[in-house]
Amino acid sequence: MADQPLDDSPAGASTPPVGRRRLLGYAGAAGAGLAGGTALGWGTAAARPTPTPPAVAPEVIRQTYSPHEAHQAGITTPTPAVTRLVAFTLGELAVQPLSRLLKLWSSDIEALMAGRPVLGDPTPELAQAGVSLSVTVGLGPRVFELPGLAAAAPDGFLDVPPMQHDRLQARWCGGDLVVLVAADDATTVEYATRRLVRDARTFATPAWEQTGSWRGTSGGRAVTGRNLFGQVDGTGNPSGELLEATLWPTDPPAWFAGGTTLVVRRIEMDLDFWDRTTRERQEKVIGRRLADGAPLTGQVEHDALDLLAEDATGAPVIPTDAHARRSHPDENNGRRILRRGLNYTHTEVVDGVPVTTSGLVFCSFQASIARQFVPVQTRIDTLDALNDWTHAIGSAVFALPGGFAEGDWIARSLLQP
Repeated sequence: MADQPLDDSPAGASTPPVGRRRLLGYAGAAGAGLAGGTALGWGTAAARPTPTPPAVAPEVIRQTYSPHEAHQAGITTPTPAVTRLVAFTLGELAVQPLSRLLKLWSSDIEALMAGRPVLGDPTPELAQAGVSLSVTVGLGPRVFELPGLAAAAPDGFLDVPPMQHDRLQARWCGGDLVVLVAADDATTVEYATRRLVRDARTFATPAWEQTGSWRGTSGGRAVTGRNLFGQVDGTGNPSGELLEATLWPTDPPAWFAGGTTLVVRRIEMDLDFWDRTTRERQEKVIGRRLADGAPLTGQVEHDALDLLAEDATGAPVIPTDAHARRSHPDENNGRRILRRGLNYTHTEVVDGVPVTTSGLVFCSFQASIARQFVPVQTRIDTLDALNDWTHAIGSAVFALPGGFAEGDWIARSLLQP
C-alpha cells in the first residue's frame, strides 16, 4: 500500500496541532452600504440596506510570476493545469560544470517566466507571458557530495527510507537535479521544458520525466482539486503562519535562505479495484465524503475533523485506519507538509501489449524531510486503509534553493560562496 498523504492532512514540523478548531475558507465581505430612498405612501423615503455580495477570490490563471522573489515560484503558487518534472543526472559531478548549468538555466528561467524567448530560441513564437508559467529548480543528494558541500546540506535532507508497501522502480527514482515546469497549458510546459533540456545537454542528461495534470480551478479561481479516485485532495494544506512554519527552515544555511525541500513520490493507484469498492467503503477509507470532501463528522469541506466522534455503536465515525485520521496533524505531533498532487496516466507496450497505469505524482514540500515527511509517511505506511489501493513506485528528494536576484543565478552562494 502506498505512501501518500492522499488526503487533507499534510502535517508539518514543530507547529502545534490544529486541534478541533474549524478551518476557514475564503472570508466574506464585511459591511453593507445604504441604498437610495424608495417612495413609500405619500412620498416618504426610507433607506434600505443593500446586501454586499461576498468577496470574490482572485483569479489564479493567466498569471506572470517572477523568479526574483525570496522563494522560487511553483511552491506556494497555485497548482496550474499541467506540470512536468524532469530529473537529470550530471555528466560530471564537479562545481564548475554545475555552476555553468545553473547560470544558463537562470537566464532561461528569467526569460521564459517573463514571456520572452531564450537566447538562440528556435521557436521564439511560443514564448508568452500570462500563462502562469513557473520553473522550480532542485538539487539532489549527490550535489552535497562535492568537496566542501557536505556541511551545506539542509538540516533533515535525506532520502526517504524504504517503506514496507513500496514497490519502487529505479526508472522513477533519484536524480542529481530536478526542474518542475508548470503552466496553464500543455503547449507552454512542453516548450519551456524543451528549452531547459536542450540547454542542459552539455552538462546533464534526463534521468526521468513525469507529467501530471490538475483541475485546481473553477472559473479561473482556486478550488481543491480531485485525484483519480474522485477524492477532494489537499483540503488540509496549511496556510498563513502554519504554512510559513511548515515550509521554511528557521535557521537555514546562508545559501539556503528562502529554500525548502521536496519529496517526489510516484503513487500507482488500482483504479479498477477502487471502482469495484462500494461508495460507503471508499468514504470510510478516506474519512471524508466523496461528494464534497467534507469529513464524515462535518458538513462542508473545510470543517475540522472530529477525531473523537463515535457512532451509535461506540465506534469512531472516522475509522482508526482512515487516511484522514492517519495523516492528520493531531495524530502526528503537529507535523505538516504542503502537498501538490498531479494526476497521471502512463501507457507503455509490454511484450507487444499496451499496458496503462494511473496514479498520482505526489509532491511534498517541507522544511525538514527527516522531521516532517518521514514520520508522517511511516505512520501512513504502518496502518492506512488506502494501502490496499495504492503503492509507491518512485521516490526522489531535492533541496530547493530560494529565488535569485536580477543579475544573479540559482544557488550561486552555495557553489561560489
